[in-house]
Amino acid sequence: MFMRRLRERTVAATVWVCSGAVTLLTLAVVVALYVRARPVLTAHPLGELLTGTDWEPAAGHFGFRPFLVGTLWVTLLAMALATPVCLLTAIYLAEYAGPRARALLLPLIDVLAGIPSVVYGLFGVLVIVPLVGKYLAPWAAQHLGRVPWLAPRDFCTGYSLLAGALVLALMVIPFIVAVAEQVLRGVPEAMREASLALGATQWQTVRRVVLPNALPGIITGLILAISRAAGETAPILFTGATFFLPHLPGSPMDATMALPYHIYVISTQVPGMPSGIQYGTVLVLLAFVLGMNLIASLIRSRARARRQW
Repeated sequence: MFMRRLRERTVAATVWVCSGAVTLLTLAVVVALYVRARPVLTAHPLGELLTGTDWEPAAGHFGFRPFLVGTLWVTLLAMALATPVCLLTAIYLAEYAGPRARALLLPLIDVLAGIPSVVYGLFGVLVIVPLVGKYLAPWAAQHLGRVPWLAPRDFCTGYSLLAGALVLALMVIPFIVAVAEQVLRGVPEAMREASLALGATQWQTVRRVVLPNALPGIITGLILAISRAAGETAPILFTGATFFLPHLPGSPMDATMALPYHIYVISTQVPGMPSGIQYGTVLVLLAFVLGMNLIASLIRSRARARRQW
């Protein structure tokens, strides 16, 4: 009995130490970034930095709004493209696929999850960018010319917000599918049997019993996908942006500028940047991702509360 309690206390203490170490590491990163970015943050009001649209470092103008809007749109568009495909794939794997299909598809999903982002970026510039430039953009110009925000504003070369979002969607699909499939399979089998015993079809059981119970876990997978999509540089570098484009996108066919790519540009390609602006940009990106995660976590908490009620 004594050894059992000792092991339990040891495991509990180890978990608390690891959790505290992760928390302290996060705080250390935030504090280090703030200390380095303090010269810019004290010289310019935070509201001016976040809402300004002019980016002229030589004149002392540092407007982050185009980069924030670009990051937001490319992330939301990627999630909108990926989520339906991921949910349907996870439902098939968890509820309909046989053992052979699962044994074939699950390892492929794991392989896709392990591919580096630069490989996805190269695939995007070789396949998706020509697809958007030669086919999707002309079709949108012909059929959606009068639809606000959907019609191309300028001539589209293929390097666009849509191309970047498609690559990001391909990147996050394996993560969402893997999490959603495990969550769906974790729903108690007794719930499915009770629904089927009442005369419901398999799809009705999935839609009204399995999905509501698995929703909090699915949202968790979406949170992880949002964090990765918002912080990726290679897909935007290869497919979504020109070298430097500080303006707001007017349609999905326009090139855009996201915060991760902006950090790469001002850190490696533009000499003579004021001290602290790179770290301030990283701090803004960190706050942006944290804010999106908090919103998604709030939605998950409400979904969990409704399920318990």
